[in-house]
Amino acid sequence: MFNPNELIALGINLDEALERFMGKQSIYDKMLKKLPKAIEQYQVLECFLEGDYEKAVANAHTLKGATGNLSVTPLFTAYTEIVDNLRANNPQAAQAILEEILPVQEKIVAYIEENAD
Repeated sequence: MFNPNELIALGINLDEALERFMGKQSIYDKMLKKLPKAIEQYQVLECFLEGDYEKAVANAHTLKGATGNLSVTPLFTAYTEIVDNLRANNPQAAQAILEEILPVQEKIVAYIEENAD
């Protein structure tokens, strides 16, 4: 089981998440363990580097949903802004947001991977 205080320190709204998961942290933890693989599978930076903004929107939207369901607030907020900027035809702003959130994302992923049972 992940340490609730450490999750909160990473910016996860644990109260909101546990409400969504009917108060069952074991189920939440099981789903949270899947986040690193989703982030790896739905790369957004690669899409920017390839100039594939359509795929960037799709991948960012997928990660927005995953992080929103898990209440990983910093990532959810960033991916929401990335999707909004891409849909408004502003890829430069979207990429800037992504580059700003990547260190936070890496820290969250590292924590999950290091603490998964």
